[in-house]
Amino acid sequence: MPELPDVTVYVERLVAHVGGRVLRKVRLKSPFLLRSVDPPLSAVEGRAVREVQRLGKRIVFGFDDGLFLVLHLMIAGRLRWRKPGAGLPGKIGLAAFDFDDGTLVLTEAASRKKASLHVVRGEDALAAHGRGGLEVLGASDAEFAAALTRERHTLKRTLTDPRLFSGIGNAYSDEILHRAKLSPFKLSTQLDDDERARLRSACETVLVEFTERLRAEVGDGFPDKVTAFRPDMAVHGRYGEPCPACGAPVQRILYAENECNYCVTCQTGGKLLADRVLSRLMKDDWPRTLEELEELRGG
Repeated sequence: MPELPDVTVYVERLVAHVGGRVLRKVRLKSPFLLRSVDPPLSAVEGRAVREVQRLGKRIVFGFDDGLFLVLHLMIAGRLRWRKPGAGLPGKIGLAAFDFDDGTLVLTEAASRKKASLHVVRGEDALAAHGRGGLEVLGASDAEFAAALTRERHTLKRTLTDPRLFSGIGNAYSDEILHRAKLSPFKLSTQLDDDERARLRSACETVLVEFTERLRAEVGDGFPDKVTAFRPDMAVHGRYGEPCPACGAPVQRILYAENECNYCVTCQTGGKLLADRVLSRLMKDDWPRTLEELEELRGG
């Protein structure tokens, strides 16, 4: 799922490509994409895009008369900038937004289509699409601490809860926790002052660093290769590869449709966290350290 760095760069390049330009027509291929009926989608056609902004992980297009298009890309939704009148690709094409000098194409490469589009009128209606999470960049120490301790959950769950923190998802939470040298299973209410300071610093530096890297990669173009798995990430999507900080193999925990990636040496004091699927099967035979894991594998 595109997260804060990815969505930020999407918004910046959309401002450059469609800001001030008239949205001539919206071609909707998948009727399930549109989740609202009033105002109708046709209400934004023929109007100029006055602003593009980020609302958590959502992209918002603002028009005159208080009209907004709210787009949530979910996990597999992506945007492409194509020549005017470009067609929609096969099974993954969802919608096309036609402008005079180009077409914004929305795709979703997933069997279950989860991306959504809403048309709303007024700031109050727009605000209803926000989840209320804290924008970490620019937040005060007190605001960060309040969001962190509002509920008692693991750090992984806390960082990815949009009601608590805005724009952080599965990928960047892994990177943040690795940078902060904190276990994903440590409880949000049990951090001491030093750990809380490390976590806040990691949130800021990781999000800023990756945003700047994405900006540099895209340049004056458009982000056509948005992915949650980047070669310059330390642990996310790097299961079994060496941690760039200590060289230990990156571990992972599988759950639902996601995975949590971490370094045993840097983050958990050498303790191997139990994978919910495998540990349920292995019970007392589940290894507790990297050494026990290597022995189990016959290494």
